[in-house]
Amino acid sequence: MRRCSSLGKKHGYENEEGLPLDVPKGHFVVYVGENRTRYIVPITVLNMPEFLSLLQQAEDEFGFDHDMGITIPCDDQVFESLMSFVR
Repeated sequence: MRRCSSLGKKHGYENEEGLPLDVPKGHFVVYVGENRTRYIVPITVLNMPEFLSLLQQAEDEFGFDHDMGITIPCDDQVFESLMSFVR
């Protein structure tokens, strides 16, 4: 998992498929917390029941029909603690 600036996305640094250049294959972007901190996480987190629970909370609170990306309704520190188990 990488915590990163959202500048790349905002400034259009995308490849020919329209994907941000800073997101490696097998990863995706989520936005976390009140400040919408951008994280790049591996798709393997989709096997974690805790992460799936966060996705369910995200759907309940925000839905999934928006362009910005998945927003996780969770404190940054809690999210980072959960992601510390991802290898």
